Amino acid sequence: MFRTALRNVLAHKARLLMTVLAVTLGVAFVSGTLVFTDTLKKSLSSQSAKSYEGVAVSVTSYGQSRDDNGQKEGEPGISQATLEKVKALGGVESVSGRVSGFAGVGDENGKLIGSGWSNKGANYTPVKDGKDPRYSFVQGAGPVKAEEVALDKATADAGSYKVGDKVRVATNGPVKEYSLAGVFTTQDGAVQAGGSLVLFDTKVAQELYLKPGYYQELSVGAKGDASADQLLAEIKPLLDGKNTKAQTGAALAKEQAKDIEEGLGQMGTMLLVFAGIALFVGVFLIYNTFTMLVTQRTKELALLRAVGANRGQVMRSVLSEALVVGVVSAAIGLVSGIGLAVGIRSLIGSFGAKLPGGGLVIAPTTVIAALVIGVLVTMVAAVLPAWRTGRIAPVAAMGSAHLPASAKSLVLRNVIGSVIGLLAVGLVLLGVSMGKDDGRMVIGAGAFFMLIGMIVLLPLLSKPVIAAVRPLLQKVFGVPGKLAAQNAVRNPRRTAVTAASLAIGLTLVTTLSVLGITVGQVVDRMSTEKLKADYRVSMAGDMGGLDKSVAETLAKAPGIKAVSPQAAGYFMVGDDFRSVSGVTPATIGQMLNIEVTGGSLDSLGKGELAVAEKTAQKQNLTVGSTLQVRYDDGQQGSLKVGALYKDLDGLLSPYVLDNKILGEHSEEQYVREVYVNVEGGASAAGQQKVVDALGKNPAITVATQQDMRNEMGGMINTMLNVMYGLLGMALIISVLGVVNTLAMSVFERTQEIGMLRAIGLDRSRVKNMIRLEAVVISLFGAVLGVAIGVFLAWAVGTTLASAMPNYELVLPYDRIGIFLLLAAVVGVLAAMWPARSAARLNMLTAIKTE
Repeated sequence: MFRTALRNVLAHKARLLMTVLAVTLGVAFVSGTLVFTDTLKKSLSSQSAKSYEGVAVSVTSYGQSRDDNGQKEGEPGISQATLEKVKALGGVESVSGRVSGFAGVGDENGKLIGSGWSNKGANYTPVKDGKDPRYSFVQGAGPVKAEEVALDKATADAGSYKVGDKVRVATNGPVKEYSLAGVFTTQDGAVQAGGSLVLFDTKVAQELYLKPGYYQELSVGAKGDASADQLLAEIKPLLDGKNTKAQTGAALAKEQAKDIEEGLGQMGTMLLVFAGIALFVGVFLIYNTFTMLVTQRTKELALLRAVGANRGQVMRSVLSEALVVGVVSAAIGLVSGIGLAVGIRSLIGSFGAKLPGGGLVIAPTTVIAALVIGVLVTMVAAVLPAWRTGRIAPVAAMGSAHLPASAKSLVLRNVIGSVIGLLAVGLVLLGVSMGKDDGRMVIGAGAFFMLIGMIVLLPLLSKPVIAAVRPLLQKVFGVPGKLAAQNAVRNPRRTAVTAASLAIGLTLVTTLSVLGITVGQVVDRMSTEKLKADYRVSMAGDMGGLDKSVAETLAKAPGIKAVSPQAAGYFMVGDDFRSVSGVTPATIGQMLNIEVTGGSLDSLGKGELAVAEKTAQKQNLTVGSTLQVRYDDGQQGSLKVGALYKDLDGLLSPYVLDNKILGEHSEEQYVREVYVNVEGGASAAGQQKVVDALGKNPAITVATQQDMRNEMGGMINTMLNVMYGLLGMALIISVLGVVNTLAMSVFERTQEIGMLRAIGLDRSRVKNMIRLEAVVISLFGAVLGVAIGVFLAWAVGTTLASAMPNYELVLPYDRIGIFLLLAAVVGVLAAMWPARSAARLNMLTAIKTE
C-alpha cells in the first residue's frame, strides 16, 4: 500500500505541488523566525559578553532616591572618592568610571546623523597604556581636552569628518563645536543599531550628563590571581547599597543575555503568530487537495477494496501520501526559512542597523519544529479525506459513484456552527461591556470562536448569498454568469473551504485597517483641533528634555511672536504622585485650544491650578477646591483649583500649573517641548527662523502641525504595511486554494462541459463561466471577511474610546473597495489554468467520460 501511495504522489504532481507550496510557506516562516531570532540572540549575547571582557566587577548607580517625604537622599552617582577606594583594593588592577547620555552630531547641513533614539555620548577613559579597551582607533586618538571629541567611524564617514575638523555636537542644550581628535570602531549597541557615539573628555561628560566628580558606572579589572567573587565581596561595603548595584561582569553579561532573549521573544512570538495563520489557512488547501485526489480515484480505491484491501489499508494509503508530502514540504520549508532569515538580516542592515557578525544558528529544535509542523499540519488536514476513503464501497468500482454529504450531516453541522457563532457574538459583546484591556482579551477569544463558527456555517451561508447575486450575473454575463453561480454552490462544502481561507485573511486585514485608520483620524483631529501653535520644538527622537535655555533663546529671537515651554513634573497628594504640566499662563491659550468647563485659565497667572475634567470628577474637585501638595523638593504647599478643562490627552497632564511655581520646586526641570508662534503664521520661512534661532541644532526638531500628524500617521501606516505583508502569505495560499477548487470542479463536470460545448457554448464562454465561478467564490469569502472584520474593529474600538477623546469609528471605504477588488483579481488569476483546461476539453471525449 505504501508503494501505491508513493505512485499516487508521483502521478499527481501538479495537484500536490500546490499543497507542498502552501505547507512550505508556513514552515519557512516558522523556521526563518526561529533561525533569525536564535542567530540574533547568539550574536547580541556574544557582543554583550565581549563588551564585559576584562571586567571582573561592574558597579551601577541608580542616582538619588527619595525618602518618605519626597526628599532626595544619597549621592547622584558614584563619587571619585569611592572610585579611589575601590582602586586601592589589593586585587584590583584597574578601575574606570563611565557616564553617558544623549549626544547628536550634525552633518554639513546641520541634519542629525543616525537615529535619534540611539545617538549617544560617553566619556573616554584611558585605563591601561593610555587607551580605553572599549574602542579601537583607526585615526587619531581619544579626547584629552575639553574642546575635543572622538566619533565612531560610521558617523565620521556619514558626515565626511576627518581628524582636526570642527564637529557640531548637541546634547539637550545649545549646540557646541568641538575639534575631532580621533575616529574609532566599537561594538557599542547604539552604533550597531544605526546611531552614533561621541566620546568626550571625562570632566566634560560628567558636566553634561551627571555632576562633576561623579560616575554612573564603574568597571573593575582584576589582577591575574584575584577572584571576581572575592572582589565583589570587598567592593560592596564601600558602596551606597541603597542606590547602587554591584555584580560580577559574568553575571551582568548573563543578565543582559536574558534581557536580549526576552526582548527578541516578543518579536519572535509576533512572527510565529502570522506563520500560524498561514499554516491554518494552508489546512483548507491541503484538505481540498486530498478531497480532490480521493474523488478522482474513487474507482481505483473501490477496486482496491474489491480485491481485498480493508478500510484501514485504504486510509493508511492516503495518509502515507500526506506523510510524504509533509516531509518534502517541511524539508523545503526549512531550507527556505534559512534563506528567509538571511533575507531579514540583510533587510534590517539596509535600514542602517548593523547587526553583530556571526554565522547562522540552526538549532536542532528548529529542524525538529519544521519537520513536526510540516508533517503534522499535512496529516491533520488529510485525516478527514482519508477517513472518507474507508467509506468507499467496492461497488463504486462499477461506476463513478461519489459520496456526497448527506443532508443529515449538513443539518448537524449547521446546528454546531450556530451554537459556536452565538457563543462568539456573546463573548464579543461581553468584552465590549467590560472595556479596556480585560475587555479586549475577551473580544479576542470571541473573535477566535467567530472564525471557527464562520468556517462551520459557510456551506449554509453560501447558497443564499450566492443566490442573491445570480440574477445580476445572468443579466450582465448571460448563460456563463447563470452557470457560474449555480456551479459555485453545487458543492457547498468545497466552496466553503475555499472561501474560508480568503475570509480569515480579510477578517484580519480589515480589522487592522479599520482600527489603524480610526486611531490615525483621532490623532489627526487632536492635532488639528486642539493644537494652535505654529511649531513644536522637541528633542530628536524624544531623547530627553530640552534645556531651559531653548525657550529663553526663542523668546529673544526676531520674528518670534510667542513662546510657551511645557515642563513635565509632579507633586504628591498624600501618598499619590500626580503628573503636572508646567506652562506659561500668558501664552498657553495661544498654543492649545483648551476648552474650559469651569473657572478661568487666567487663574494660572495667580498661582492657581487647572485640572482636567475627568480627573476632577474622580477626585471630587471643583473650582475653589484646595489641594495640599508636596513638591519635588519636599516642600509643602496649598493649591486652589482655579479652572477645569476638557481633557487633552497627550498634550497636557491632568494637572496644569504656572511653570514658575513648578520650577521653584525642581532642581532641574524636564522641558518636554516648547510651542512657538511666529509673526505672519506658519510658513517655510517661519520654520527656518526657529531653526536659525536655535543655531541649527541637529538634536532639536522643529515640527509643523502637518509634521506632527505625519509622525503618528507614518507609524500607523508602517505598522499596517508590515501587517499586510505578513498576511499576504495567507492570501497567496488562498489563491492556490481557489485553483484547487476550480480544478476539482472542472474534473467533476468534464461530461457536463462536453455537453455544453456540444450544444453551442463556445470556448470563450466556457472560460468566462469558470472565471466567474472563481470570482463569485472569492468575493463570497471576501465579503464575509470584511463584514466580520468591521464588526471586530467596532468591538475593539469601544474598548479604546475611553482612552481617546472624540473616538469615532471610521470605515475606510476606499481600502475596503480595494480589498474586494483584489479578491476578484485573485479569482480571475486563480481561474486561468482551470479555465484554459476546461476550454481545451475535446467535447466528444468529455461526453464519453464517466
